[in-house]
Order: sequence, then structure tokens, then C-alpha cells
Amino acid sequence: MLRKSLILRLFDAFSIQRWNDKIRPVELTEMDKNAHKMVIAFCLAKYEEDSGTMVNWTNIIKGGIFELLRRVVLSDIKSPVYRSIKVKRKEVFLELNKWVFSQLEPCIDNTSIKKEFQAYLKEEEVIDPLSSRILAAAHIYASYWEFQIIKQISPDGYQMKEIDKLMLNDIEEHLDLIGMRKIITKQKILNFIELVGQLRFQIRWSHTPRIPSTSVLGHSMMVASLSYLLSTELCCCDERLKNNFFGGLFHDLPESVTRDIISPVKGAVPELSEVIGQIEKEMAETEIYPLIEASWKEEFTYFTENEFESKIIENGEIKILSTEEITQKYNENKYKPIDGQITKIADHLAAFVEAYKANETGIHTPQMEEGRHNLLAQYRGQTIGGLNIGNIYADF
Repeated sequence: MLRKSLILRLFDAFSIQRWNDKIRPVELTEMDKNAHKMVIAFCLAKYEEDSGTMVNWTNIIKGGIFELLRRVVLSDIKSPVYRSIKVKRKEVFLELNKWVFSQLEPCIDNTSIKKEFQAYLKEEEVIDPLSSRILAAAHIYASYWEFQIIKQISPDGYQMKEIDKLMLNDIEEHLDLIGMRKIITKQKILNFIELVGQLRFQIRWSHTPRIPSTSVLGHSMMVASLSYLLSTELCCCDERLKNNFFGGLFHDLPESVTRDIISPVKGAVPELSEVIGQIEKEMAETEIYPLIEASWKEEFTYFTENEFESKIIENGEIKILSTEEITQKYNENKYKPIDGQITKIADHLAAFVEAYKANETGIHTPQMEEGRHNLLAQYRGQTIGGLNIGNIYADF
């Protein structure tokens, strides 16, 4: 079962500041960077798939989550030092990874995930070479995207030119990937990556002070990770695991053009939520979908429209079902199942933890207290689609 300890470990990534020895005009956190990285990885993988290459989406997701967990534990080690240890002192690096596992093992209840995570840290071949290259390329470009912001503030700062050169050399090593070539040559997919990047600067609960503050994009990564971890409890097929993770990652994508509108505002006027949904759909058509490949649009709409409904595709038609029905009858790749109900559970759980952590740091506001108590009451004793969500909340 998904436990409080692992959820809070993931949430720690919101508190980890990146580039904290450089002048930064905005906060750059580990959670936001990993969210952006996984969006880029999705695009890179789609281009490879479009070219006829088999892509192991489950491995890309596992690699992304496992690396995020490792970075949470090793946040105090600067990237150049981490890189040097990994390249020059392999035996030390593996010992360090053993220590990482010892820190996280008590948090992981799922035996399968625990074994895979341990094997990943031992650098056994858990992740196939293509998935590893896609993740590495997405990692370096997400970091380079951050560096461009920092460089604007202090272009002649200490080691800035050296860092720029080093990162460009790293990017060059990944130009065998179709998507990386498209990004570097500034084709339209770069504009999509830039648009998604703006969600790093949209702060959730913007009228309520919180520590740590969370962005829309970072929240999406938290939702995606929780969705995946919940889905593994249901023994989902590969297509369902993929859809549940990326459905969570992209569920707030329309907010890149509409901004984050909190639930109380959406519910303030009858039918307002429906009107906002229609506006989001129209703006996505004009501002988001033109930035991606036309062949990807159907998948993106599947992720973002009716995002909290569990669905399958049968005979070319989308059918709304329950997660329980999908588990019983449609848990096969051919139906392209997606559990919007799990996305909603993960979305609520991520919001609950935001309020919980704010409360832990001594911040008490009516909005946060109301949200926390409402979610506790809503999920108390609840089992949804075979998942005992009540027990997760009881942990808190």
C-alpha cells in the first residue's frame, strides 16, 4: 500500500532548491525540474515511436520516479560533485546508492517496486538503453532550460561560460534522438516545452501563504507519481500505467493558458466550472495543440478532457467506465485504459499534503484547514476501484 512516509519523501522535492549557489530571479525546485524533464521525455519518446522505434513507456516512468527519489535523498551533493563521483569513483557511487536505498526502503511497501528500485540503484539493467538515453537527454535539457534563466541575470558570473559549454557538450551527445534535434533547431515542439515551463511559475493557492509553495507543474509531477504508485497496486497493464502517469502529468496542461483557478472559485457560481472547462478546451485548440505534432493531439485530448473520468477506447469510441470495471474487464493494452478516478484521488491527495505540510510548519489559514478537513472527511473509510484510500489518509 502507498504509505505516508513515501508520499512525504516525494513531497520533499518541493523544498529542494536548485542552482542555489547562483543568482536566481525565481525559485527553481527539484520537483519542478523533474516535472519538466518528464514532459520533455514524453516528447522525445513520441518522436522515437513515430519513427517506428519500440518505446518502453513503463521504463521511462520508472526511471523518472526512481531518479527523483534518489535526488531527494542526495540533494546536498552539488551536480558537478555528484557527476564526478559517478564517473570517476564508481565503487564510491555504488556504495552511496546503497545508502540511498537504506534511507528509502522503510518507506516503500510495494515489494515489486522495492526490488526494482534496489536493482536500479545497483545499476542493473532495469531500464532499457533507449529509455535511459531519453531520460538522460530530457534531464540535461531541463537543466539547460533552467540555466538559460540564470544566465540572463549574470551572464559574466563565475564559471558561467564553462557551465554553458559543458551543458551544450552534454546536449550534443544526445542529438541522435530525433526530438533533441527538433528542440535544438528550434522547431515548434520547443515552443510547447517553453509553454509547459511557464507552469513552473504559476503558484498554487496563490492567495494563501505556504511553506513550501508549490507550482502547478510540480503539483502535476506529484499527481503523476502518486497515480503511478496507486496504479501498481492494481496490477495495471502497461498502456494503463502509461496513461495514468502521463494523464496525471498533463491533467493541468490547459492551465498553461488559463492560469490556476482554485476549486472554491470554480464552484462559486452555478455552471462556472463547466464554462471554464469549455474555455480551456477552446484555448487548447488555438494555443497548445498547434505546438505539438498533429498525430499527438488525440492522445493529449484523451489525457486532458474529462480528466477525472475513467475511460477506455473500444472500436474507436471513448467509453466512460469506473476504475473497478476497467480492472475487471478492460485491463488490456488494446483498450488504452486510463483511470481518471485515480488521477482525481492523486490530485486530492497531493492537495491534502500541501495543506498538511503547511500546517506542520505552523501556517494555519481557514482555506487550508477547510481543505484538509474536507478531504479527510471525504475519503474516511473509502475504498475506490479496489484501492483503500481511507487507509492512506488514516496514515496522516
